Amino acid sequence: MRARVGDRIILAAEHIDQPTRDGEVLEVRGEDGGPPYLVRWSDGHTGLIFPGPGTVLRLGTADEVGAPATAHPHADATSSAPVTYVREWSVRVSILESGDDTRASVVLLADAPGPLSARGASHRSSTDDPVATIGDEVAVARALRHLADRLVETAEHAIEARTGEEVHVRRT
Repeated sequence: MRARVGDRIILAAEHIDQPTRDGEVLEVRGEDGGPPYLVRWSDGHTGLIFPGPGTVLRLGTADEVGAPATAHPHADATSSAPVTYVREWSVRVSILESGDDTRASVVLLADAPGPLSARGASHRSSTDDPVATIGDEVAVARALRHLADRLVETAEHAIEARTGEEVHVRRT
């Protein structure tokens, strides 16, 4: 991870029920933009961070957010609309297996709408072969489906708040 003064850092919570933290890089103390970074968090605290798993770096200062973005590897090359800002969201997945039961927790790490989380579960039938990855896949798929539903509901509420009208976003 390479940063510069003014970049935004988003740090995943260590536990599902904790909030995601975000802040602005005030100082880069490593060589060539490397860590550690002195960060002013959105809650006003300042601290030194060595980013680890679950950390997202959003390049550019707040002043540059509205400026045209350069080509991005995930941008849709078939679209003719100009790209004004590229956002990157991450999903963190945790899987817990206990006997025949598998539980998955997923967290969407995003600047807006903010962190959202969901859970899914699966249970292996006594007649099924004990293949752990299948239970993982089912539990994670269910958690992701719940997360998608929560994200659509969040978007509906945001649209309703702006328009004052009841909204239903199609789930296609």
